[in-house]
Amino acid sequence: MAHIIVVGNEKGGAGKSTVSMHVATALARMGHATGVIDLDLRQRSTGRYIDNRATHTQAEGIELASPVYTDLPEVDPATLGQGENAFDHRMSAAVARLEPDCDFIVIDCPGSHTRLSQVAHSLADTLVTPLNDSFVDFDLLARIGPDGEKILGPSVYSEMVWSARQLRAQAGLKPIDWIVLRNRLGAQNMVNKMKMQKALDRLAKRIGFRVGPGFSERVVFRELFPRGLTLLDLKDVGVKQLNISNIAARQELRDLIKALKLPGVEVTF
Repeated sequence: MAHIIVVGNEKGGAGKSTVSMHVATALARMGHATGVIDLDLRQRSTGRYIDNRATHTQAEGIELASPVYTDLPEVDPATLGQGENAFDHRMSAAVARLEPDCDFIVIDCPGSHTRLSQVAHSLADTLVTPLNDSFVDFDLLARIGPDGEKILGPSVYSEMVWSARQLRAQAGLKPIDWIVLRNRLGAQNMVNKMKMQKALDRLAKRIGFRVGPGFSERVVFRELFPRGLTLLDLKDVGVKQLNISNIAARQELRDLIKALKLPGVEVTF
């Protein structure tokens, strides 16, 4: 069975699509057959990212290792039994379409609470939650006191992950390996960074996740999207010498893939 990596967070703007695309492409470039499903049916950022990649490589006549993308197939309502949910069937069909030929399936969830997102979280072998370095985003995981230190209790997203863990346990599946990424880090405000790190470390022990390295805030990620490229593709498209920022970003991606501890994956870039 394919190892399923779910990239989830109920808040938009945390960098889920950038993380999804870079993780999926890194796995594909290292020789692992990788599929991608985008559950944001309206915005479809990861799906468009992969469309852009196919268009650009075809126009330039180049070949780049790429993940395989599939849309959620439509389901005839007449085929549903009483109480069955169409979204459950669409998700199952998409996973079934990719699973026979894939080592990994990356599922990018929308920045909102949806039925599809709930189902995806229950399927996750590895759950990756990018989190902006802000207590506004931290509030999705836990309610925190006015001093920015005392944790008052879990919040909405943590409760959804807890429900997904219970469903997996009831089905006899192995526990979710949950990694929270400190993402889109800025260069300033060291006091806030230290407070966030301490709060995440305390919460990690309390509700059961690992804290992993994410990406710093860099212009290069926005520049790569229209061509569907990732940091690993730059030399293949003619960039002869990477600048300091690109080298640092590439190291961040390497550290992220290592932190995920995916089965059978040895980082080779």
